[in-house]
Amino acid sequence: MASYNRVILMGNLTRDPELRYIPSGTAVSNLGLAVNDRVKRNDQWIDEVTFVDVTLWARDAEIANEYLSKGSPVLIEGRLKLDQWEKDGQKHSKLKVVCDRLRLVGSRDGSRGGGRGGSGSSGGGDQSHYDEAEQYMPAGAPPPNDDIPF
Repeated sequence: MASYNRVILMGNLTRDPELRYIPSGTAVSNLGLAVNDRVKRNDQWIDEVTFVDVTLWARDAEIANEYLSKGSPVLIEGRLKLDQWEKDGQKHSKLKVVCDRLRLVGSRDGSRGGGRGGSGSSGGGDQSHYDEAEQYMPAGAPPPNDDIPF
């Protein structure tokens, strides 16, 4: 039987990304994502929040560390992975998302939560770094209005 493991989530970071490097030199970053869903209960709409742990690798991990912080909106595309371990004789498991594609969401000036301030940024941040991150992101974003042929 065939199977398909694909997840697309859009939400806000619950904490700053935690960047580290494994012995091979590859970057890995862990972050928490809050995803809201509106549901109707007893004729009243309420927000349900789901908290998801996400792991990013390589350049995506470095970009997340450089441009994202707690509260930043982000779109994650990836796959589900079940981690299992044993500690003190107890078996534990945790379902998480391994990110295959990272998409920064928000404006370049950081007005919607995107980007870390910091000593090197002035106002909206360093434009050249944002351009580099945007250039790395996979294609698929709509073109600017002036490029639409109609």
